[in-house]
Amino acid sequence: MAWHHPEFLPGWEHSAPLPADLTQLGESRLALALCHRDGRIRQEAVRQSVRFPGLLPLVVIRCADWVGPVREHARKLLREALNVDSALDLAPLILRVGRRDRGAFGVDVLGQILRQASHGQLAVLFADPDRIVRRFAYRLAIEGQLLHPAELARAAAGDQDTVVQDLCATAALTALVHGDAYEGVLPPLLSARNPRTRSAGVTALRRAGQSEQAQPFLSDRSALVRACARYVVRQQGVDPAVWYRERCTTPDDPDLPPGAVIGLAECGNHADAGLLRLLLVHGLGEHRYSRWR
Repeated sequence: MAWHHPEFLPGWEHSAPLPADLTQLGESRLALALCHRDGRIRQEAVRQSVRFPGLLPLVVIRCADWVGPVREHARKLLREALNVDSALDLAPLILRVGRRDRGAFGVDVLGQILRQASHGQLAVLFADPDRIVRRFAYRLAIEGQLLHPAELARAAAGDQDTVVQDLCATAALTALVHGDAYEGVLPPLLSARNPRTRSAGVTALRRAGQSEQAQPFLSDRSALVRACARYVVRQQGVDPAVWYRERCTTPDDPDLPPGAVIGLAECGNHADAGLLRLLLVHGLGEHRYSRWR
């Protein structure tokens, strides 16, 4: 028994089947034809859909159709119909379809069209809830040099996606030419919630000639940031172990950051065991826990 046996057909095919001639169909019926089980009907529906711009989302889906002729007609129509405005609207759908087999065509066309977009137009996608869309948009913006380093730094600090964070932080620091430009870039990076973004800012302090500002990050809550800070201060001739010891010599200090405790454990030696042992009775649990992390 074929999968399209009449008893399994959708109700509308029984009550209102499509005519053989699709040229007289309106938009809603043509939308049904674009989703029809018969590839020949889908192919003809793609040809007729040029009359209705509202059907372009379904044409995007047909660009990844498993039937070759349907796919080719849909791709030709998409290439002809897509402009910057419609590309911005359809970007989430095109990128989602792009994850399918035979879906790469739409993504390529989308990139070609959106490379013509201005900063203001592309910015619509920077706030899209889909992280795949944001990644795509930021890559295009970086490629086209549409964003200033400070804008990239703010994006790295504000976006929740780690790929966007790394992408924008790297691009912000790579785009810098003059030292004074760091003033708009380093503060967002250094104050970012994400450790990878903060670590990029800390590492850049050396290149900016501001290595001394890395010392407070020796006690950062992130091991990655602490490691980067130790690298920067060592280049300045400062021994981070000495810095840590100075802060851990008063075991009952309520202002002692927990990161200083674990930092000493990370780069100290056996002689520091006594200092760390004293912190086992520190009033704050974070410090007692840090000793054993």
